[in-house]
Amino acid sequence: MLPVFYALLGGALGFGYYKLVGCRSGVCLITRNPWNSTAYGAMMGFMLGAGPR
Repeated sequence: MLPVFYALLGGALGFGYYKLVGCRSGVCLITRNPWNSTAYGAMMGFMLGAGPR
């Protein structure tokens, strides 16, 4: 349950990063559109929540 919470939080933070910082040049792989930044944030949050096993 904890990894899912972290994934949702990471996705929200990734989307927030896209909205607040974004990519002005258009060549940034992660932040050039909201789908990439949200997915990246969710993936990072999930991995953080899952932790080492």
